[in-house]
Amino acid sequence: MGILKPLADAIYSNLIREDRYMLLVRGLVSTLEITLFALLVGLIIGLFTATVRIFKIKGVEKAAALYVNVIRGTPAVVQLIIIYYAILGSVNLDKLLVASIAFGINSGAYVSELIRAGVGAVDKGQMEAARSLGLSSAQSMRYVVLPQAVKNILPALVNEAIMLLKETAIAGYIALDDLTRAGNIIRSRTYDAYTPFLLVAVVYLYSTTVLSILAEKLERRLGRSD
Repeated sequence: MGILKPLADAIYSNLIREDRYMLLVRGLVSTLEITLFALLVGLIIGLFTATVRIFKIKGVEKAAALYVNVIRGTPAVVQLIIIYYAILGSVNLDKLLVASIAFGINSGAYVSELIRAGVGAVDKGQMEAARSLGLSSAQSMRYVVLPQAVKNILPALVNEAIMLLKETAIAGYIALDDLTRAGNIIRSRTYDAYTPFLLVAVVYLYSTTVLSILAEKLERRLGRSD
């Protein structure tokens, strides 16, 4: 009883009282929405950037390389603050949309490198063989190289989604009610410095574990198809 009563009190205070568990639920929904939209933005930006760099398109290749270097060389929280307060500060946009754009821009740099690495892992002889059959560079990439590269890229993209999910924990810097900020709100109401963030950690751990299992299954399935 000596152990159970404090535990029951902590659960009641942090979850049941005033329906505080709903703060975590809404926070989780916001976190998942940001992750999904940011990953979509990141895929679009990453695919474009990787294409520019793979085909060495003049005029934009250096800009694409600079973008990747700047994003990978600066903290995500700094990027988020600059985009929210400096770049989009005068635009009346929903915070969730701004966060999705910011994290998408960040993710795009990493996705582009994943795509480049996946394409680079395909034997160069595949491209040469396709070109010898009369296919253009674009057709060779689309019909021969990319289908093989996808097997290398997809598991890495799931891992990127896991990293992105955890990275969204800084969304509270722009006062967005994500999962981490929900835990902070509960802490401010209960004066419990530990339990709210333990609950947040459990939710994050469960979410990333599900994605990790998905990545492992995907990798095994792609491995069997070789």
